[in-house]
Amino acid sequence: MENSFKSKALYYQLVDLLQERIEKQMIPHDKLPSERELTAQYGVSRTTVRLALQELESSGYIYRRHGKGTFVSDIQKKAADIAGAYSFTEQMKSLGRHPDTRILSFEQIEADKFIAKHLNLSLGEAIYKLSRLRSADREPLMIEDTYLPVKLFMTLDDKLLRSKPLYDLFSEDFNQTVRLADEELYASIASKEDAKQLMINEGAPVLHLARQTYNMKNEIIEFTLSVARADQFHYQIRHIRNS
Repeated sequence: MENSFKSKALYYQLVDLLQERIEKQMIPHDKLPSERELTAQYGVSRTTVRLALQELESSGYIYRRHGKGTFVSDIQKKAADIAGAYSFTEQMKSLGRHPDTRILSFEQIEADKFIAKHLNLSLGEAIYKLSRLRSADREPLMIEDTYLPVKLFMTLDDKLLRSKPLYDLFSEDFNQTVRLADEELYASIASKEDAKQLMINEGAPVLHLARQTYNMKNEIIEFTLSVARADQFHYQIRHIRNS
């Protein structure tokens, strides 16, 4: 098994296998096999198993109980969890709402110092800037400005952007599999321009979010700045105590 993983790091492959096992064969609070048992079952090293379990724990799939073992987390899929759900479209569908995305602008520009830093690019490198208004059931919920390295999405155009969700384009058209996303947020009030787009009062509470998305090579493939209506989203975080 160890030599059969070719296209990406071994423990990422094991993460994928364990995620599938958890989603299809297990329920919340089921106990996972021990590290030793997983090592034998998948034919990988103990280090690989530990790295995979650390990744699953950090993403909320599992939790540990000191002296008792590792267990499947109770992931609440119906919550509008901005930190965990990278796809707005899938997020809204899971809530029984009809998602809609309106492209406000799409252009190729040069990365300034701020964007270059957050995409790990050189100053002046070619990037795409995509501005979108995200709605559900015809109600505006979020404004997103997304920045993408041109070198990873050379053939991206307006027609492609309108054909399917952005994260589907990543995987299906550009062979970019999302591994993880780091997201930060802070509360603020709506500016006059944002309030107009979101159909709320100027000064209404909003959430500002910044997301960096990584592929399987640990490259940053997306940097997105969002403004979301605070009355339509809530943020969840899980703290796990190991002892």
